[in-house]
Amino acid sequence: MRNALKFTSVLATAGIALSLAACGSNGDSSSSDANAPLTVVASPTPHGQILKYVKDNLADKAGLKLNVKEVTDYVTPNTAVQDGSADANYFQHVPYLEDFNKKRGTDIVSVEAVHLEPLGVYSKKVKAIAELPDGATIGLPNDATNEGRALKLLADNKLITLKDGAGTGATPADVTGNPKNFKWKELEAAQLPRSIADLDAAVINGNYALDSGLKPATDAIVLEKAEGNPYANILAVKKGKENDPRVKKLAELLHSPEVKKYINDTFQGSVIPAF
Repeated sequence: MRNALKFTSVLATAGIALSLAACGSNGDSSSSDANAPLTVVASPTPHGQILKYVKDNLADKAGLKLNVKEVTDYVTPNTAVQDGSADANYFQHVPYLEDFNKKRGTDIVSVEAVHLEPLGVYSKKVKAIAELPDGATIGLPNDATNEGRALKLLADNKLITLKDGAGTGATPADVTGNPKNFKWKELEAAQLPRSIADLDAAVINGNYALDSGLKPATDAIVLEKAEGNPYANILAVKKGKENDPRVKKLAELLHSPEVKKYINDTFQGSVIPAF
């Protein structure tokens, strides 16, 4: 993240970190013993929900002991996997992971894609994207890849134009055409749903939209398309752990027909299976 987390978020993250550390020191969370519990750090919605479904309905039958730890920030899951206090995480897409590895010097890799959460534009003030007024303030997630993704969504809907080659790392500095003179409010992704009433619109990640009670399939005034989308959320591990039998078992369960049905039935198009 480019902006520091709020103090309360830091405290919450510290608490989770201590919890994960305790897991690591009590029975070695990072052990590759096929009979040891597998600790996975995940965002609560929908990742934690999907993992809970697996734990409650599929894991025992498959001989997998699953320990799920939920966090609400985008840093702890990767640092926990990197330092070995967790075995895997499930919260991010590949562009974010690649950016995190580059900036943090971590070596975390994707195991497989599980689902897509379409990014959406939400507003309490207008009902259609074309109704956004001149000078409107639009909230953007402030982490590098999701900000670029948000700007691309606006560009795809002809609201702005971006510099050629801006890619997933685009920022407001890469906006070359802004006919309605939009102003940008860059916030931590988790804060955007809580701030929407103070903005004309906000581009919100699917998991945080769902967490706040929004329904992307019906509440978004613009929703990302699934076709050819590189932002599927992944199961990820530290490099070298891809062949851990517990990780392979979880990957198989996450790609099962039961999980596909659970995602489709539960999220009604707001979360889409990527397999």
